[in-house]
Parts: sequence; structure tokens; C-alpha cells
Amino acid sequence: MTAEQSLEVIRRERMVMVLRAPTPETALAGARAAIDAGIRVVEVTFTVPGAVDVIAELSRSSPDDGTLIGAGTVRTTEQADAAISAGARFVVSPGLDEPLVARVTGQDVLALPGILSPSEAMRALAAGARALKLFPASAVDPGYIGALLGPMPELEIVPSGGVGPGNARAWLDAGAVAVGMGGALSPSGPLDQAGLEAIHEAARQSLVAVRTPSATPDPSTKERP
Repeated sequence: MTAEQSLEVIRRERMVMVLRAPTPETALAGARAAIDAGIRVVEVTFTVPGAVDVIAELSRSSPDDGTLIGAGTVRTTEQADAAISAGARFVVSPGLDEPLVARVTGQDVLALPGILSPSEAMRALAAGARALKLFPASAVDPGYIGALLGPMPELEIVPSGGVGPGNARAWLDAGAVAVGMGGALSPSGPLDQAGLEAIHEAARQSLVAVRTPSATPDPSTKERP
């Protein structure tokens, strides 16, 4: 899968599950519960112990369920290389590191560097990024996306950090191509049946939020590159 194909999946699904968990086992169980509920884009963060192995395991099953697996909280080129070798088809970082963006895009993998300011957005584009993670989204409001898109309409923005079912629609209506959501989707401890059902329900509610018709932005407000 190419970087452009990965971006197209994210555009279509409108949501990235940001997976954090205390153990590889809970990460896998939580991801599978969410995938069973319909989640099709999963970002395995490097804060998960054994993140590379989790990425590899989920990637092995992704052709069967159509799920796009990526890596998050990637801060070094070594982490990026390991994640890509394990099967990650997109790489998300909390901030902007131009050499990291270049390393990822050079392998035809989608890079989503974290940005917050217009200057960072410009630098990310110059480094070759096709999409940007607006982080932390809680530091601004959805109207900020419109302010960024005014001078840079080609931006493909995915806000993350403080986005949930209650405000996802506002971000999408403002021009985000998708949103990153963690929170209740990420297991905080060992998962029993009730815990798995809670993640399944949280995933279902998140999907309802992003798939509501009013969450689909007017195409005339967003130019594609």
C-alpha cells in the first residue's frame, strides 16, 4: 500500500484509533475489540510496551479485516524504520522532525508529523508530509483549522489530543479530513469481558459520531493537492 492509498483510507474512515495500553496483550485485545466494532484505522503508539510486536501482529491480520495499521508517538528514525518493517503503513509523531518525515516518506509510507503553528505546517509540507497531525487539539478550537486552511488550503489535517465523540463532528465540519481518538478506546489495565465490551461500545459511539451525515464537510471548502 502506498502513502497516498493510506491517506485515502484515513479520509474515507474519518477516524484514527489512537491505541495506548500498559501491556502488549491488552493492546492487542483492545485493538481487536475496536476492530470488531468497525474501526478500520489503528495507530499503535510507541508508549505501548512491545509496540513493534503489536504492530506486526495486527498487520498480519489486517489483510483479512481491511484494517490500516500505523505507528504513533514515533520520535526517532530508528523507531520509524522498526515500525515500517513490522508493517506500519503510516507513522505519526507528536512534533515536527523534518529528517523523520523524509525518512518515512522516502519509503512511500504516510507521515503525519505533529504541528500546531502555521510555521510548523509550512515546514512539514516542505519536508514532504502529505498530512499533518494537529496536536494537541485541546490547545485550540475547531475554528483554528479554518484559519490554517485559509492560506494553505492543501493541508490535510487530523486533529488529535482532546478529541472524542462529543466534539469530533465539530472538527470534521471545520475541515479536518479525520480525527484521532483515544481515551475510552485505550485499555488502562487487564481486560475482562466487561472491559472488552466497553471498548467495543466506545468504538461504536466514536464511529457514529464521525459518520453522521452532518460531519461530512462541504467539498467546496477544501481543496485537494
